[in-house]
Amino acid sequence: MRSRRSKAASSEANCAGSAIEAIVVFSGPVRYELLVGLRYTRAKRRNHFISFISAISMAGIALGVAALIVVLSVMNGFQKELRARILGVASHVQVSGANNQVKDWNSVAKLALEDKRVLAAAPFVNAQGMLAVGQAVRGSVVRGILPEREAQVAEIGEHMRAGSLDALKAGEFNIVLGSELARALGVLRGDKVALIAPQGLVTPAGVIPRLKQFNVVGVFEVGMFEFDSGLALVHLEDAQKLYQMGDAVSGVRLRLEDLVASRTVSRDLMAKLERDYFATDWTRSHANFFRAVEIEKRVMFIILLLIVAVAAFNIVSTLVMLVTDKQADIAILRTLGASPGSIIQIFMVQGTLIGVIGTFAGLVLGVLVGFNVATVVPFIENLLGFKFLAKDIYYISELPSDVQLGDVTVIGIVSLVLSFLATLYPSWRASRTNPAEALRYE
Repeated sequence: MRSRRSKAASSEANCAGSAIEAIVVFSGPVRYELLVGLRYTRAKRRNHFISFISAISMAGIALGVAALIVVLSVMNGFQKELRARILGVASHVQVSGANNQVKDWNSVAKLALEDKRVLAAAPFVNAQGMLAVGQAVRGSVVRGILPEREAQVAEIGEHMRAGSLDALKAGEFNIVLGSELARALGVLRGDKVALIAPQGLVTPAGVIPRLKQFNVVGVFEVGMFEFDSGLALVHLEDAQKLYQMGDAVSGVRLRLEDLVASRTVSRDLMAKLERDYFATDWTRSHANFFRAVEIEKRVMFIILLLIVAVAAFNIVSTLVMLVTDKQADIAILRTLGASPGSIIQIFMVQGTLIGVIGTFAGLVLGVLVGFNVATVVPFIENLLGFKFLAKDIYYISELPSDVQLGDVTVIGIVSLVLSFLATLYPSWRASRTNPAEALRYE
């Protein structure tokens, strides 16, 4: 019996010594709540299970934060890659006229180029057509272009699998097809295709469709099925003759220095153009697609944030067990004059420290993996023996990554906030400890 009392007295004396040591520095430049909280964090606990739970909480937060950064970086990479591929064919800003005709495209292009944000302008003719080779028939969008100007506003010339856009000569009726369209028609470079225009010739025998034979001089593949399977390029003058447009064009395509400014540029241009003309930007022409990608990114952020939340709230169980383990210390601190607010701060320091360490480790790990996805993914593919994005199925066969500072900052702040909120209840519970009840059986 005396042995038990002596051990209890010794334990109480040690606790009191620690508390008194902390109170002594109260008057110093560093608040004692911070010192005691850090001391509890560094101390070797008698209950190793608490230490284990703390380590699991840190690891969970780190893995959740890292996973969130990597996934959002990959989604940013896909969004950037798809935007580049779409806008490599589509226009940043497009100026059109009433009845799909612009009479004097040179004046429109000159007016647009007065804006320093506009890098280049190119006219185009856009129409529907039917391509036929033997028994194979495919509908397509026929775009008339000037090759030398088209290279300034689009990147189709950089994705040619055969031939070149320069082969489109006025009056020679040459044509460049998308790879999927050429495959469906069964044609190669050097073959001939018949282009049937919807505008027909009225004769006594009825309406005869306009038909012209074109020479296939090139095949392109931009990696977007919409364009590869349904776009055909011809020279601007050939398209004007076939569709009886005279000197008019369908519109003028503009390339901007900054994609983000496309809406502002189109609005400013609308104020300068005649009433019969109107300008649209890529955010409107492909709004549904990019909005879907953005919504998917937000949903993934919320889903993966739950991983961080679960790990952060493990701090609750850690601190609850710690408060139970430190009842005597809390009682002695209260007896020596510590306020309930001070007790709250002590345990908030410890819980917040767990969140800070886990968040920092996750940020470092996530940024490192995000910047090295091109190296990590092939290693995992070789290790597992299969490819995540097979070339014969997906147009984008490699995982792109774009680590953005804004995403990393938001993830870090949210993780720290969740970790801080997880400390509130256990800290409040510790402050409610009754010193008399806690020391009754010590």
